[in-house]
Formats: sequence, structure tokens, C-alpha cells
Amino acid sequence: MWYAIEGHDAADALPKRLEARAAHLARLTALRDEGRLLLAGPCPAIDAEDPGPAGFSGSIVIAEFDALEDARAWADADPYVAAGVYARVDVRPFRKVLP
Repeated sequence: MWYAIEGHDAADALPKRLEARAAHLARLTALRDEGRLLLAGPCPAIDAEDPGPAGFSGSIVIAEFDALEDARAWADADPYVAAGVYARVDVRPFRKVLP
């Protein structure tokens, strides 16, 4: 089943985000290579492709896992969690309809 994982950035998280980015992307690349990643990306804090020093308000990942507990465990092990980028992470089932 698909699961939506939404990380909400802590205040002033941009430096931590940049430092942990390579490890975060490596995990996403592994999901993609396994055919389990629907989409992933950050949410700019302002209405701009590159928010610069404004940073990001969080990230969204939609990926396939066997169960909600597996999705939560994967999300809890994210380098952004360990680095303190995310103040909160929500994980919930997702049902793809379109396209």
C-alpha cells in the first residue's frame, strides 16, 4: 500500500537540512530503485522554486510499504529526523487515483 510521509521542518532547520541532505536522498534513491517511490520533494517556505535562505516548510514522500508500521519505522529512521530538521512527521495511508 502507498503511504504519505509528511515531515514538518523545525524553525531555522535549513543548515541542518543541507548537512543531512545527501543521506536523506540516498534513502529515497533506494526506494526509487526498488520501484517503491511514487514521489518525493521539499515544500519551499515561500512561493519560489528556489526559496534561498527562507528554506523549506517540510517535505512530502509517497512510497509503498507493506504496512503502516513499516512506513512509520522508515520515516523514524530518516536522517532529517536524526539531524533535527523535522519538528514533526505524519505518516498515513494514501490511495493513488490519478494519473
